[in-house]
Amino acid sequence: MISRHDLIHNRELCRDRAAGCLLGLAIGDSFGDAARTAENHFLYGITTDFREGVPAPGTDDTEFALLTASALIAGKEKFDASHVLAAWQQHVIALNVLNRGGASEREAAANLRRGLLPPLTGQYNSHYMSDGAAMRIAPVGIVCAGDPERAARWAEIDSSISHWRDGIWGAQAVAAAIAVAMVGGSLEEIISAAMQVIPQKAWLRHTMEKALHLVETSANWEEVWMPLHNALWTEYKATVPEAVAEAFAVFKLTAGDFRQGIIHGGNFGRDADTIAALVGALSGAKHGATALPSRWIEKVRIATGTCLPFTKGRDLFQIAAQLAELID
Repeated sequence: MISRHDLIHNRELCRDRAAGCLLGLAIGDSFGDAARTAENHFLYGITTDFREGVPAPGTDDTEFALLTASALIAGKEKFDASHVLAAWQQHVIALNVLNRGGASEREAAANLRRGLLPPLTGQYNSHYMSDGAAMRIAPVGIVCAGDPERAARWAEIDSSISHWRDGIWGAQAVAAAIAVAMVGGSLEEIISAAMQVIPQKAWLRHTMEKALHLVETSANWEEVWMPLHNALWTEYKATVPEAVAEAFAVFKLTAGDFRQGIIHGGNFGRDADTIAALVGALSGAKHGATALPSRWIEKVRIATGTCLPFTKGRDLFQIAAQLAELID
């Protein structure tokens, strides 16, 4: 692992890892969304690639990450809750219909329209422990490269508008882990950074420990695959203690390998887009965009505006470069 100082003084590496993280998230997001469809199940059983001649689906995970990126770019080193609120006021609550947005985000937008402000918009939210904040938090980890403590603080600032408790802790865990991945941390160092920001008695802590133990004590992925699902599955909707724990389990199971992480995460089932997105962001930050399949990059590098219209046409390489400039 290199120091934050060393990363700052290697601007090419900064940009490569920032792009790897953001593009990795987008690849996993789109890949997982396609892999879980009935059509892909019927055609392939297991999805191992994007389909030729078929556009990669755009989903809310990537576009909400771009919303977080816009708040960070506006705030720079003085990033605070006002920048998050301004971004949501401009790009979320102004929409009459939030297509593809998660329940936590839709309810936060409704709370904002009622006149509530953060953190109440997240606390008075029946979906406060969804994985919505964790899925959008990667840009915070990029900007806070090498500083997991600041990544956790800034993750709370961003996630409090729509989440509370485990919903925030999940975002903090992902942001801290990405901050360590950005400076080339080992698999163990990346996962340790995530664990350090999760309270001891949190539900997320319980499921993370369970998931990581299952991976550590299994001989191979076939042996752990179904027990991992059975141990973490929640009854109705995927929550942070389910999806974030699954993502870190897949990241560990595939030893941080990008392609294997995307394939395993994308085929995990249920919230596969978020699981693969988180795995892609972690491994992409660690290895950089140069290690990602170029054909996969071209599938997702231009945002579609499926959920948030302001993102349509945005080039993820350009957004990543702007985020990399904030690493100082």
